[in-house]
Amino acid sequence: MSAVLVLRESEIRRLLDPAACVQAVEEALAAYSSGKAELPAVIGLDIPEHRGEIHIKAGHLHGGSHYAVKIASGFPENTELGISPNGGMVLVFDAMTGAPAAFLLDNGFITDLRTAAAGAVAAKHLARKEIHSVAVIGSGGQARYQTELIYLVREFREVKVWGRDPGRTARCVDDLKARFQLLGNDKGISFRTAGSAREAAAGADLVVTTTASRRPLVQAEWLKAGALIIAVGSDAPDKQELEVDVLARADRIIADSIPQCIRLGEIHHALEAGAISKEKICAELGEIASSGKPGRRTEQEIIVCDLTGVGVQDVASAALVLARARAAGVGERLQL
Repeated sequence: MSAVLVLRESEIRRLLDPAACVQAVEEALAAYSSGKAELPAVIGLDIPEHRGEIHIKAGHLHGGSHYAVKIASGFPENTELGISPNGGMVLVFDAMTGAPAAFLLDNGFITDLRTAAAGAVAAKHLARKEIHSVAVIGSGGQARYQTELIYLVREFREVKVWGRDPGRTARCVDDLKARFQLLGNDKGISFRTAGSAREAAAGADLVVTTTASRRPLVQAEWLKAGALIIAVGSDAPDKQELEVDVLARADRIIADSIPQCIRLGEIHHALEAGAISKEKICAELGEIASSGKPGRRTEQEIIVCDLTGVGVQDVASAALVLARARAAGVGERLQL
């Protein structure tokens, strides 16, 4: 009789640490861009009467022992009910037989961490060697994760956070201060709220956008020479965080998946508006991670990295969790 390993969020959080997740995601993106992965199109499902959105992503890394299917949901009205707005799980299957191997009941944690891990990979290869100021557009969970994981690859001295809700933005700043203090990384770092997206982005060496906005928030004229813009939130065709003039002004544009970014994300909007041509998309992040193409070339170039989320990030993260759980004897075995 076969059995499936069941892991819950608290166990998964102990098994998947940020540094290991960054490494796993970097390797997965490199494999994807090298043609060593299978990646179907994203399935998006909206629940309009409750403002819910569900994303289903899947993937397989060639030679890997497992493939995975991730279901992640966002229901922002849940906050009014006193429950988390994010949910989901990852289903892991044996790549040889197709038999279910694990149910990872992570409530969206793997999605959160692997998304931030891709931002860290982008910062590692595309940010200036020395950065002082980071602008975070958005005040939700991803704003917190991105800031923490980017610090693993680039130290900084200032974080400016802007969000539409001043109260949530202030809480985000307080949470970041507490988290960095807990990690022992708070020395000399200034965390503060910004009064506008412009105030946050102006003078920043790195701008990371983490919202679910349907209208552009960041304009090209605000950006300093040498800035890196990591766009995270536009993971559906109707979402947009950057004015198309940001991509038009950029010296280089990088995608996590060129075919996917042409269908959704910031690149999609810029192409549709005629602000850029496909030829301006220089590379996929995985090509740079594998040293197939160059990362940042000069300290003055402006780079936009469009991260729409690739299924292999979920596969690599889930595989790491599964391997560590088996080694540690963690989880519940469910007989089928």
